Amino acid sequence: MPNVKLQNYLHFHFIVFIWGFTAILGELISIEALPLVWYRMLMASGFIYIYIRFRKVSLNISRKLLFTLCIAGGIIALHWITFFAAIKVSNVSITLAVLSTGAFFTSILEPIFYKRKLIWYEVVFGLMVIGGLYIIFNVEGDYFLGIVYALCSAFLSSVFSLINGKIAQQYSPSMISFYELLSGVGFVTVYLIGMSFLGAENDGFTVGFFQLSTSDWIFLIILASFCTAYAFIGSVQVMKYLSPYTVMLTINLEPVYGIVLAYLIFGDSEKMNPGFYYGALIILGTVVLNGVFKNLKKIKRQRS
Repeated sequence: MPNVKLQNYLHFHFIVFIWGFTAILGELISIEALPLVWYRMLMASGFIYIYIRFRKVSLNISRKLLFTLCIAGGIIALHWITFFAAIKVSNVSITLAVLSTGAFFTSILEPIFYKRKLIWYEVVFGLMVIGGLYIIFNVEGDYFLGIVYALCSAFLSSVFSLINGKIAQQYSPSMISFYELLSGVGFVTVYLIGMSFLGAENDGFTVGFFQLSTSDWIFLIILASFCTAYAFIGSVQVMKYLSPYTVMLTINLEPVYGIVLAYLIFGDSEKMNPGFYYGALIILGTVVLNGVFKNLKKIKRQRS
């Protein structure tokens, strides 16, 4: 059993590394954020459908659940659009560092969503995150729009996780993911069709929308298959063997992996002022501390 746990732990590190590589692919793919997300969600839903057919997972759900999954799909689509938009107007390092604030948006929204009291240390950690963001804004003011996009993406990610937190324990993760991705691409498709009718040159379905370079097709296939479909299904499987605390700490390595990869691949374009790294460390350190506090509280509650 220890070997099985270790194998799953290493497997999950590999999955988190893949998630960090998602931002690299977003930089490498030449198309804009909106078509990028459309292709990603369409292709990933196709890959997951193949998996569902292979595993014979039922797709029968109630109308109420379908409505909830459609809302979640729209939110995750907006999350990815703002995420890739942040990368396009700034860089990978800025986007991933600011995206780490998602854990604290969740801490703020969770008491409202689940109707519980706000915890004092969450307020303190929230203020620390604001301090880290303030440092990044001060030293990297040229990337203001990218920081704003990344903050919106982090907020949307926390809302998505709260919605999924209520349904993931009751239903098949692959079924949930399939409907969310499919509905997300549906929302984006409706928007693009509307823009086409309005005559928007850059936002609708045009001939250029479907004219992708060979490298873009390759990167999109990797993004949709390994970084989306495989990573999602794999993360669900390893969570059967790892504690939530271990999962949380490991996920926090995503921006670290991504920032290191970005520097190795893109070089000086990803090199930031020292103040950026101070601010990023404050945000990441606060995320880890929040997890430590929550774990200690959980252990204390189990012993009492």
